[in-house]
Amino acid sequence: MEEKIIYDDKLTESLSGHFKSVIDGIGEDVNREGLLKTPERVAKAMQFLTKGYSEDPDAIIEQAIFHEAYSEMVIVKDIEVYSLCEHHMLPFFGKAHVAYIPNGKIVGLSKIPRVVDAYSRRLQVQERLTIEIRDCIERTLAPQGVAVVIEAAHMCMQMRGVQKQNSTTTSSAFTGLFLSNQATRKEFINLIQAKLH
Repeated sequence: MEEKIIYDDKLTESLSGHFKSVIDGIGEDVNREGLLKTPERVAKAMQFLTKGYSEDPDAIIEQAIFHEAYSEMVIVKDIEVYSLCEHHMLPFFGKAHVAYIPNGKIVGLSKIPRVVDAYSRRLQVQERLTIEIRDCIERTLAPQGVAVVIEAAHMCMQMRGVQKQNSTTTSSAFTGLFLSNQATRKEFINLIQAKLH
């Protein structure tokens, strides 16, 4: 289901002018039939791809916190990640695996992928994205521990530069029991690697 997004007309017009200049600058004919609407389409695409700037990840979590005595690991894995590398504004994409061990509070499960989206729909680097997701859950839930692992392919490595098409990057960030207890961290790693469904 396609997400409904409201575009800022003034911003669309402004960005369209800039993208028209870019198209012209690389030597294309901005008046060619196939490119006539391209500046506007790219302007709208950029607003969608960076919509995380207008979202508050902490508020996303805080609107769905519930008090429960559950104190075992909760994992949401294989969350799709789509972001833009801040160095070249090329996509990187992959999967995030997020776990936390509650300390009297749990969160509605759909909110964790929404937090991942809120941070990934910005100009990013994978390392910072991993830490931002971890820290948001740590701040809002004060759990016994948080674990985040992201695996992603970067178009800035695959389409340009070293042009290594099969390379992926893995980043991780842990707090609490995931840091201090090796067995807990190992359980998390085993569970995100397991095919349980």
